[in-house]
Amino acid sequence: MSINMGSADRVIRALVGVLLLSLVFFGPQTPWGWIGIIPLVTAAAGNCPAYSLLGIKTCKKRS
Repeated sequence: MSINMGSADRVIRALVGVLLLSLVFFGPQTPWGWIGIIPLVTAAAGNCPAYSLLGIKTCKKRS
């Protein structure tokens, strides 16, 4: 599994994941907030399966 996400993409995904997970505990307390686990896992792994299928890479090439 190769890394296909750049650092900015990873930070944004982590922030969105934390925001969504906070909906489980604060605010409307909806169980839909658990969907925030997906962006957190992809940010931690550095690999987005959808990017792999579409051939997208947001990381810089290493030489």
